[in-house]
Amino acid sequence: MGLKENRFTKTFQEEQFPQLKVQIIEAAGFDVAFNIEWDTLFENRFSHLYNDSYPKIYFLPLIEAFKSIASDDMGKEALAESLKAIHITNTKDHHNPKNAYSFADGILTVDHSPIINADKVEDRTKTLIDLLENNL
Repeated sequence: MGLKENRFTKTFQEEQFPQLKVQIIEAAGFDVAFNIEWDTLFENRFSHLYNDSYPKIYFLPLIEAFKSIASDDMGKEALAESLKAIHITNTKDHHNPKNAYSFADGILTVDHSPIINADKVEDRTKTLIDLLENNL
């Protein structure tokens, strides 16, 4: 990544990510570990869209899915016992949620293109809920 990308990423990490992380932890009911490959998430041609799209692609679906899963004690317990970490990356240019999410060995992987279909938060949320409910 170049200076422009590094500046954007640092600004996002300092200004938006902390609050999003708090919301994810609150929704899950425990402090889940994050492994974010920030350098894979940035594509220069879409830099003007990232402040809006990063939350919609990577974080809001997690918040909403965790709220749904952890809406009762059984869900909270299952999530806390099974989810060890969240790995966020963009290695395969997935934009279809059915291909962008996986859950194995306690790791929820989000491998999603950072821009495509950003406004389809509900689709990503539903896919995450289904994936987690079937694997917790």
